[in-house]
Amino acid sequence: MTGTRIAALGHYQPAKTLTNEDLAALVDTSDEWIRSRVGIRTRHVAGPDEPVDELAAYAAGKALATAGLGPEDIDLVLVATSTAIDRSPNTAARVAARLGMRSPATLDLNVVCAGFTHALATADHTVRAGAARRALVIGADKMTEVVDWSDRTTCVLVGDGAGAAIVEPVPEGQEPGIGPVLWGSVPEMGHAVRIEGTPPRFAQEGQSVYRWATQQLPALARQACERSGLTPEDLAGVVLHQANLRIIEPLAAKIGAVNAIVARDVVESGNTSAASIPMALSKLVERGELPSGAPALLFGFGGNLSYAGQVVRVP
Repeated sequence: MTGTRIAALGHYQPAKTLTNEDLAALVDTSDEWIRSRVGIRTRHVAGPDEPVDELAAYAAGKALATAGLGPEDIDLVLVATSTAIDRSPNTAARVAARLGMRSPATLDLNVVCAGFTHALATADHTVRAGAARRALVIGADKMTEVVDWSDRTTCVLVGDGAGAAIVEPVPEGQEPGIGPVLWGSVPEMGHAVRIEGTPPRFAQEGQSVYRWATQQLPALARQACERSGLTPEDLAGVVLHQANLRIIEPLAAKIGAVNAIVARDVVESGNTSAASIPMALSKLVERGELPSGAPALLFGFGGNLSYAGQVVRVP
Protein backbone atom coordinates (compact mmCIF):
# COMPACT_ATOMS: atom_id res chain seq x y z
CA MET A 1 0.00 0.00 0.00
CA THR A 2 1.27 3.44 -0.92
CA GLY A 3 1.04 6.50 1.31
CA THR A 4 -1.24 9.46 0.72
CA ARG A 5 -1.06 13.23 0.95
CA ILE A 6 -3.30 16.28 0.91
CA ALA A 7 -2.93 17.76 -2.57
CA ALA A 8 -4.97 20.92 -1.98
CA LEU A 9 -7.39 22.64 0.37
CA GLY A 10 -10.38 24.93 0.05
CA HIS A 11 -12.87 26.67 2.32
CA TYR A 12 -16.11 28.62 2.12
CA GLN A 13 -18.20 30.73 4.49
CA PRO A 14 -21.53 32.47 3.88
CA ALA A 15 -21.37 36.22 3.31
CA LYS A 16 -23.61 37.21 6.22
CA THR A 17 -21.82 37.79 9.53
CA LEU A 18 -23.24 38.01 13.03
CA THR A 19 -21.31 40.04 15.60
CA ASN A 20 -21.45 39.85 19.37
CA GLU A 21 -23.28 43.17 19.34
CA ASP A 22 -25.90 41.65 17.01
CA LEU A 23 -26.40 38.78 19.46
CA ALA A 24 -26.73 41.21 22.37
CA ALA A 25 -29.87 42.51 20.65
CA LEU A 26 -31.35 38.99 20.61
CA VAL A 27 -30.47 37.56 24.03
CA ASP A 28 -29.13 38.72 27.39
CA THR A 29 -25.43 38.81 26.54
CA SER A 30 -22.65 41.25 25.65
CA ASP A 31 -19.45 41.41 23.64
CA GLU A 32 -17.42 41.28 26.87
CA TRP A 33 -19.35 38.26 28.20
CA ILE A 34 -18.83 36.29 24.98
CA ARG A 35 -15.17 37.20 24.46
CA SER A 36 -14.21 36.44 28.05
CA ARG A 37 -15.84 32.99 28.00
CA VAL A 38 -15.26 31.67 24.49
CA GLY A 39 -13.11 34.21 22.64
CA ILE A 40 -15.48 34.61 19.69
CA ARG A 41 -16.00 37.99 17.99
CA THR A 42 -17.99 37.10 14.86
CA ARG A 43 -19.49 34.13 13.06
CA HIS A 44 -20.84 33.52 9.53
CA VAL A 45 -24.49 32.57 9.10
CA ALA A 46 -26.03 30.78 6.12
CA GLY A 47 -29.49 31.78 4.97
CA PRO A 48 -32.50 29.47 4.57
CA ASP A 49 -31.66 29.10 0.87
CA GLU A 50 -28.07 27.97 1.57
CA PRO A 51 -28.11 24.25 2.48
CA VAL A 52 -25.15 22.33 3.83
CA ASP A 53 -24.38 20.69 0.49
CA GLU A 54 -24.08 24.11 -1.16
CA LEU A 55 -21.52 25.24 1.42
CA ALA A 56 -19.66 21.95 0.92
CA ALA A 57 -19.69 22.23 -2.88
CA TYR A 58 -18.21 25.74 -2.82
CA ALA A 59 -15.33 24.60 -0.58
CA ALA A 60 -14.80 21.51 -2.73
CA GLY A 61 -14.76 23.53 -5.93
CA LYS A 62 -12.05 25.76 -4.50
CA ALA A 63 -9.94 22.73 -3.50
CA LEU A 64 -10.31 21.21 -6.97
CA ALA A 65 -9.33 24.46 -8.64
CA THR A 66 -6.27 24.82 -6.40
CA ALA A 67 -5.19 21.27 -7.24
CA GLY A 68 -5.78 21.80 -10.96
CA LEU A 69 -8.25 18.91 -11.02
CA GLY A 70 -11.70 18.40 -12.48
CA PRO A 71 -14.75 16.52 -11.20
CA GLU A 72 -13.77 13.52 -13.31
CA ASP A 73 -10.58 13.12 -11.26
CA ILE A 74 -12.47 12.21 -8.05
CA ASP A 75 -13.86 8.75 -7.39
CA LEU A 76 -14.71 9.07 -3.68
CA VAL A 77 -16.56 11.89 -1.91
CA LEU A 78 -16.65 11.87 1.89
CA VAL A 79 -18.64 14.54 3.71
CA ALA A 80 -18.44 14.93 7.48
CA THR A 81 -21.59 16.66 8.72
CA SER A 82 -24.13 16.41 11.53
CA THR A 83 -26.52 19.10 10.33
CA ALA A 84 -27.86 17.74 7.04
CA ILE A 85 -31.64 17.75 7.46
CA ASP A 86 -32.47 15.28 4.67
CA ARG A 87 -31.48 11.65 4.99
CA SER A 88 -31.44 10.82 1.27
CA PRO A 89 -29.87 11.74 -1.06
CA ASN A 90 -26.98 12.13 1.34
CA THR A 91 -24.89 15.28 1.39
CA ALA A 92 -21.97 13.70 -0.46
CA ALA A 93 -24.24 12.66 -3.34
CA ARG A 94 -25.68 16.16 -3.57
CA VAL A 95 -22.19 17.66 -3.60
CA ALA A 96 -21.17 15.26 -6.39
CA ALA A 97 -24.25 16.29 -8.39
CA ARG A 98 -23.53 20.00 -7.89
CA LEU A 99 -19.95 19.49 -9.12
CA GLY A 100 -20.96 17.36 -12.12
CA MET A 101 -19.06 14.26 -11.06
CA ARG A 102 -19.46 11.07 -13.08
CA SER A 103 -19.76 8.05 -10.77
CA PRO A 104 -17.99 8.56 -7.43
CA ALA A 105 -18.69 6.61 -4.28
CA THR A 106 -20.49 9.02 -1.94
CA LEU A 107 -20.48 8.67 1.85
CA ASP A 108 -21.55 10.87 4.76
CA LEU A 109 -19.89 10.54 8.18
CA ASN A 110 -21.49 11.89 11.35
CA VAL A 111 -18.88 12.24 14.07
CA VAL A 112 -19.89 15.85 14.74
CA CYS A 113 -16.89 18.02 15.69
CA ALA A 114 -14.37 15.23 15.04
CA GLY A 115 -15.95 14.43 11.69
CA PHE A 116 -13.30 15.83 9.37
CA THR A 117 -10.35 14.05 10.96
CA HIS A 118 -12.33 10.79 10.94
CA ALA A 119 -13.16 11.35 7.25
CA LEU A 120 -9.56 12.22 6.41
CA ALA A 121 -8.38 8.98 8.02
CA THR A 122 -11.05 7.02 6.15
CA ALA A 123 -9.94 8.55 2.84
CA ASP A 124 -6.29 7.81 3.66
CA HIS A 125 -7.10 4.17 4.40
CA THR A 126 -9.28 3.80 1.30
CA VAL A 127 -6.73 5.25 -1.12
CA ARG A 128 -3.92 3.26 0.52
CA ALA A 129 -5.91 0.07 0.01
CA GLY A 130 -6.49 0.86 -3.66
CA ALA A 131 -10.27 1.13 -3.32
CA ALA A 132 -10.20 4.74 -4.52
CA ARG A 133 -7.80 6.67 -6.75
CA ARG A 134 -8.42 10.16 -5.38
CA ALA A 135 -10.80 11.34 -2.64
CA LEU A 136 -12.55 14.60 -1.90
CA VAL A 137 -12.91 15.02 1.88
CA ILE A 138 -15.22 17.76 3.19
CA GLY A 139 -16.26 18.99 6.61
CA ALA A 140 -19.44 21.07 6.36
CA ASP A 141 -21.98 22.18 8.94
CA LYS A 142 -24.81 24.66 9.28
CA MET A 143 -24.86 24.87 13.05
CA THR A 144 -27.05 27.98 13.09
CA GLU A 145 -29.93 25.82 11.84
CA VAL A 146 -29.84 23.55 14.91
CA VAL A 147 -29.27 26.13 17.64
CA ASP A 148 -31.86 27.58 20.03
CA TRP A 149 -31.56 31.33 19.45
CA SER A 150 -33.10 32.05 22.86
CA ASP A 151 -30.36 30.10 24.70
CA ARG A 152 -27.43 32.45 25.28
CA THR A 153 -25.15 29.60 26.37
CA THR A 154 -25.22 27.99 22.92
CA CYS A 155 -26.36 30.56 20.34
CA VAL A 156 -23.22 32.67 20.90
CA LEU A 157 -20.98 29.72 19.98
CA VAL A 158 -21.93 28.59 16.51
CA GLY A 159 -21.31 29.50 12.89
CA ASP A 160 -21.61 27.95 9.44
CA GLY A 161 -19.05 26.97 6.84
CA ALA A 162 -17.18 24.23 5.00
CA GLY A 163 -13.63 23.11 4.36
CA ALA A 164 -12.33 20.57 1.85
CA ALA A 165 -9.20 18.56 1.09
CA ILE A 166 -8.09 16.47 -1.88
CA VAL A 167 -6.44 13.19 -0.84
CA GLU A 168 -4.27 11.36 -3.36
CA PRO A 169 -1.38 8.84 -3.38
CA VAL A 170 2.13 10.17 -2.90
CA PRO A 171 4.54 9.66 -5.79
CA GLU A 172 6.67 6.56 -5.50
CA GLY A 173 9.60 7.00 -3.15
CA GLN A 174 8.11 9.94 -1.24
CA GLU A 175 7.12 9.89 2.42
CA PRO A 176 3.39 9.83 3.26
CA GLY A 177 1.80 13.21 3.84
CA ILE A 178 -0.97 11.91 6.11
CA GLY A 179 0.17 10.17 9.28
CA PRO A 180 -1.50 7.32 11.16
CA VAL A 181 -4.71 8.30 12.91
CA LEU A 182 -5.33 8.11 16.64
CA TRP A 183 -9.06 7.88 17.22
CA GLY A 184 -11.56 6.80 19.84
CA SER A 185 -14.46 7.95 21.98
CA VAL A 186 -15.89 8.11 25.50
CA PRO A 187 -19.32 6.51 24.95
CA GLU A 188 -20.49 6.91 28.53
CA MET A 189 -20.11 10.70 28.16
CA GLY A 190 -21.98 10.98 24.88
CA HIS A 191 -24.64 13.06 26.61
CA ALA A 192 -22.17 15.93 27.07
CA VAL A 193 -22.65 17.20 23.49
CA ARG A 194 -25.93 16.57 21.70
CA ILE A 195 -27.96 17.46 18.62
CA GLU A 196 -31.30 15.85 19.41
CA GLY A 197 -35.06 16.16 19.05
CA THR A 198 -37.57 17.31 16.44
CA PRO A 199 -36.61 19.86 15.31
CA PRO A 200 -33.00 18.97 16.22
CA ARG A 201 -31.34 21.27 18.74
CA PHE A 202 -27.72 21.62 19.82
CA ALA A 203 -27.01 21.36 23.56
CA GLN A 204 -23.93 20.67 25.63
CA GLU A 205 -22.63 20.40 29.17
CA GLY A 206 -19.93 23.01 28.79
CA GLN A 207 -18.00 22.42 32.00
CA SER A 208 -17.85 18.65 31.44
CA VAL A 209 -16.51 19.15 27.91
CA TYR A 210 -13.98 21.75 29.09
CA ARG A 211 -12.59 19.50 31.85
CA TRP A 212 -12.39 16.46 29.59
CA ALA A 213 -10.73 18.36 26.74
CA THR A 214 -8.12 20.17 28.83
CA GLN A 215 -7.29 17.18 31.04
CA GLN A 216 -7.48 14.18 28.72
CA LEU A 217 -6.71 15.41 25.21
CA PRO A 218 -3.08 16.64 25.57
CA ALA A 219 -1.79 13.09 26.08
CA LEU A 220 -3.89 11.82 23.16
CA ALA A 221 -2.59 14.56 20.89
CA ARG A 222 0.99 13.68 21.81
CA GLN A 223 0.25 10.03 20.94
CA ALA A 224 -0.92 11.14 17.50
CA CYS A 225 2.44 12.86 17.03
CA GLU A 226 4.30 9.73 18.15
CA ARG A 227 2.46 7.64 15.57
CA SER A 228 3.97 9.86 12.90
CA GLY A 229 7.44 9.56 14.42
CA LEU A 230 7.46 13.20 15.56
CA THR A 231 7.54 15.09 18.82
CA PRO A 232 5.29 18.08 19.55
CA GLU A 233 8.38 20.30 19.20
CA ASP A 234 8.66 19.21 15.56
CA LEU A 235 5.26 20.62 14.64
CA ALA A 236 4.96 23.76 12.55
CA GLY A 237 1.21 24.00 13.08
CA VAL A 238 -1.53 22.86 15.44
CA VAL A 239 -5.11 22.92 14.18
CA LEU A 240 -7.53 21.81 16.88
CA HIS A 241 -11.30 21.74 16.61
CA GLN A 242 -12.31 25.38 16.90
CA ALA A 243 -14.69 25.01 19.82
CA ASN A 244 -13.66 27.68 22.28
CA LEU A 245 -10.51 29.79 22.61
CA ARG A 246 -10.40 28.92 26.33
CA ILE A 247 -10.03 25.26 25.31
CA ILE A 248 -7.73 25.75 22.31
CA GLU A 249 -5.03 27.85 23.99
CA PRO A 250 -4.45 25.75 27.14
CA LEU A 251 -4.73 22.52 25.16
CA ALA A 252 -2.13 23.67 22.63
CA ALA A 253 0.20 24.71 25.48
CA LYS A 254 -0.19 21.35 27.24
CA ILE A 255 0.60 19.45 24.04
CA GLY A 256 4.03 21.10 24.07
CA ALA A 257 4.08 22.33 20.46
CA VAL A 258 6.28 25.29 21.37
CA ASN A 259 7.34 26.05 17.79
CA ALA A 260 3.94 25.74 16.17
CA ILE A 261 1.46 28.26 14.85
CA VAL A 262 -1.85 27.57 16.62
CA ALA A 263 -5.05 28.08 14.60
CA ARG A 264 -7.44 30.52 16.28
CA ASP A 265 -10.09 30.79 13.58
CA VAL A 266 -12.80 30.37 16.23
CA VAL A 267 -12.40 34.09 16.96
CA GLU A 268 -13.71 35.03 13.51
CA SER A 269 -15.84 31.98 12.67
CA GLY A 270 -17.25 30.52 15.88
CA ASN A 271 -17.74 26.79 16.31
CA THR A 272 -18.44 25.33 12.87
CA SER A 273 -18.27 21.69 14.01
CA ALA A 274 -16.86 19.41 11.28
CA ALA A 275 -15.94 22.41 9.12
CA SER A 276 -13.69 23.99 11.71
CA ILE A 277 -10.43 22.09 11.15
CA PRO A 278 -10.27 22.08 7.33
CA MET A 279 -11.46 25.68 7.21
CA ALA A 280 -8.83 26.86 9.71
CA LEU A 281 -6.06 24.87 7.98
CA SER A 282 -7.06 26.17 4.55
CA LYS A 283 -6.92 29.76 5.79
CA LEU A 284 -3.47 29.29 7.34
CA VAL A 285 -2.16 27.86 4.07
CA GLU A 286 -3.85 30.53 1.95
CA ARG A 287 -2.27 33.28 4.06
CA GLY A 288 1.15 31.65 3.78
CA GLU A 289 1.48 31.11 7.53
CA LEU A 290 2.32 27.42 7.09
CA PRO A 291 4.89 26.49 4.41
CA SER A 292 4.37 23.59 2.03
CA GLY A 293 5.64 20.32 3.48
CA ALA A 294 5.54 21.52 7.08
CA PRO A 295 4.07 19.08 9.65
CA ALA A 296 0.79 20.10 11.27
CA LEU A 297 -1.25 18.29 13.88
CA LEU A 298 -4.98 18.09 13.18
CA PHE A 299 -7.09 17.03 16.15
CA GLY A 300 -10.88 16.92 16.27
CA PHE A 301 -12.91 16.34 19.40
CA GLY A 302 -16.33 16.99 20.87
CA GLY A 303 -19.64 15.56 19.69
CA ASN A 304 -20.23 12.00 20.93
CA LEU A 305 -17.07 12.75 22.94
CA SER A 306 -15.27 11.26 19.99
CA TYR A 307 -11.78 12.28 18.95
CA ALA A 308 -9.44 11.74 16.02
CA GLY A 309 -6.08 13.22 15.16
CA GLN A 310 -3.20 12.84 12.75
CA VAL A 311 -0.13 14.73 11.60
CA VAL A 312 -0.28 15.91 7.98
CA ARG A 313 2.18 17.61 5.67
CA VAL A 314 0.91 20.98 4.48
CA PRO A 315 0.15 20.94 0.74
